[in-house]
Amino acid sequence: MYTILIVEDDERIADKLRSAISKYDFNVRITEDFNRVMDIFAETKPDLVLLDVNLPKYDGFYWCRQIRTQSHCPIIFISARDSGMDQIMALENGADDYITKPFDMELVLAKVRSHLRRAVGAYASGQEEEHTVESAGLLLYPERFLVTYGDRSAELTQKEAALLTMLMEKDGRVVSRERLLDLMWEDQHFIDDNTLNVYITRVRRKLRELGAGDLIETVRGAGYRFMTGKETI
Repeated sequence: MYTILIVEDDERIADKLRSAISKYDFNVRITEDFNRVMDIFAETKPDLVLLDVNLPKYDGFYWCRQIRTQSHCPIIFISARDSGMDQIMALENGADDYITKPFDMELVLAKVRSHLRRAVGAYASGQEEEHTVESAGLLLYPERFLVTYGDRSAELTQKEAALLTMLMEKDGRVVSRERLLDLMWEDQHFIDDNTLNVYITRVRRKLRELGAGDLIETVRGAGYRFMTGKETI
């Protein structure tokens, strides 16, 4: 049974989410003490977190960053703040998705199931043999959300790892924006066009910090290409 942690200070909304999600055989815990969010996270060990932006004391962006120091579990923001900048801030701080209030409960449930399938369920890779991808001096461990270059390493979020895996496995060929959106979000109709740009920027930054340089090329009107150093047609 998967465990969902809800970090939401509106009791009515938190109870509504718990009631709906619990019907699908999920174990759900609601955060009640917002001074102990990380303690509750450590105690609960959730498979997924639903997180509001406006919270007492510290906002959801802060808690998202704290969770990312300990876990790669999917984090979905649910917030009344619906500006593009808020959504970009969420992604920049490590979130995997963003839903605006008022929300469609069926959409919330669909996203919860989708992220769990990709992180730990039917779409997650098996544990018998670890899958790795190697190109241009990078060694990527998709299941561990880890990429190495020489003796340096960087941790990735679930979606960053999925994005980099697709680009590296294409061996220098162009991958369209539509293909990347299909890979990362099943319901891309709800994804803002800037969302993919944010993830590309984050992955590029992490690769540069490793010393690997600019390995992701933007191909105007076509998509993106991982620069393997080999000539491709």
